[in-house]
Amino acid sequence: MTRIQAAVCRAFGTPLEIETLTLAAPGPAEAQVRMEAVAVCHSDISFIDGGWQGQLPAVYGHEGVGRVTAIGAEVHGLHVGDRVLVTLIRACHHCPSCATGHPAHCETATDPAAGPLRDADDGHVLNAMNCGAFAEAVTVHHSQLVPIPDEIPAESACLLACGVITGVGAAINTAGLRPGQTAVVIGAGGVGLNAIQGARIAGAARVIAIDMSEEKLAAARDFGATDGILASDPDAAAALRRIAHRGADAVLVCTGAIAAYESALRHLGRRGRAVLVGMPHSGQMSSYEPVILAALGQGIIGSKMGDTVLARDIPWMIDLYQQGRLKLDELVSGRWSLAQINEAIADTRTGGARRNVILFPA
Repeated sequence: MTRIQAAVCRAFGTPLEIETLTLAAPGPAEAQVRMEAVAVCHSDISFIDGGWQGQLPAVYGHEGVGRVTAIGAEVHGLHVGDRVLVTLIRACHHCPSCATGHPAHCETATDPAAGPLRDADDGHVLNAMNCGAFAEAVTVHHSQLVPIPDEIPAESACLLACGVITGVGAAINTAGLRPGQTAVVIGAGGVGLNAIQGARIAGAARVIAIDMSEEKLAAARDFGATDGILASDPDAAAALRRIAHRGADAVLVCTGAIAAYESALRHLGRRGRAVLVGMPHSGQMSSYEPVILAALGQGIIGSKMGDTVLARDIPWMIDLYQQGRLKLDELVSGRWSLAQINEAIADTRTGGARRNVILFPA
């Protein structure tokens, strides 16, 4: 057992508490990782706020990078000292989803009670999303780890574990964008900027960003958007049609705001697809007119973690970053310590941050 500092959620909607926990040694198929950095994702905040319920107490955080300090007897291809991404994509490699190339949708359930964290009273603490990375170290299944070069700064590297693969993957893997097509990205926050990058990398002729903020639209152009439209503009739909008179081949909704889901289908062209990337709170509803989708051959599809295959997509994205074709450093808004995590979360809630990152001492 290892003693670590971690940010624990004891009650939904309340500040996290820094506590000393014990972290179990890795099992046969697991590895332990000493964290270098972990980003604050809006999914973590939704859990903290109780938007998706879940078990408490819990340690959230799922977008990290660190170094392997111990490995189980059945782990191959990883070694103590390796620098790795820590992701929430836990794959069994034998269920139907894994076997058909969709490990982000692995169907093999895990037992939350078997997690590696215990508090000072020996009570179980959930390692949320099979990670629990708002902590100095984690013990996770080996499939959640991907080697990463030493030269990428920790605060940039960790973003590949969720925000980058979710956005880029939604454009390329889920939407299947092709050269010459038109993409609309609603929400130019951290994930939206990466969806814009993905659409640009895929060769989309037009990448149209929609957001409530002029500042975010300016950032969207820096990341590859060809056009920007204010969501508050009453003429927004007409403005989009002036840019892309046939409508969009794909509309990627990268926000949890229900209004975005209500408007997304209106931007689609014939045979276009709405790709739902953002994660509204449970119970929130949206509506649409099904006859339009049927008549125009349109579709709606969800995108979890960009339908990423880690061994395929992470090396490719690292190569793009090293070539200067994928922005990572520019996504980092702020750097914080674990003791400042509630301040980092509060700053993220304002909506202005691309990604706030918690850094751990070397």
